[in-house]
Amino acid sequence: QVQLVQSGGGLVQVGDSLRLSCLASERTFSPYAMGWFRQAPGKKREFVASVSWTGSNTGYAASVKGRFTISRDNAKNTVFLQMNSLRPEDTAVYYCAGRQAPRNNDYYIELASYNDWGQGTQVTVSS
Repeated sequence: QVQLVQSGGGLVQVGDSLRLSCLASERTFSPYAMGWFRQAPGKKREFVASVSWTGSNTGYAASVKGRFTISRDNAKNTVFLQMNSLRPEDTAVYYCAGRQAPRNNDYYIELASYNDWGQGTQVTVSS
């Protein structure tokens, strides 16, 4: 189990940007895939974005594609979520997640695929 510590988030207005960060508390060994999920009040936790160990393979939910960008810095054991053009429907608690992957280019979109989770951080977009 890897401890993931999140930072960022906060209260912003429609159209603003935020960057979330997620730091692994210990070294992660290759290949380690990571992703972001979010959960709005009364809703299930849903997939947002994911990235492979190499950082070259990514996947996005249709609702955020073109607005959000996932990236990582393996030297710092950190994954980022850059969120642009934020909308009220983006309001949720955001969670980062990770798992050991069989291959360098593997990434995952299912919640159950991940073993390690961050503590969550609130993102609120006011209209």
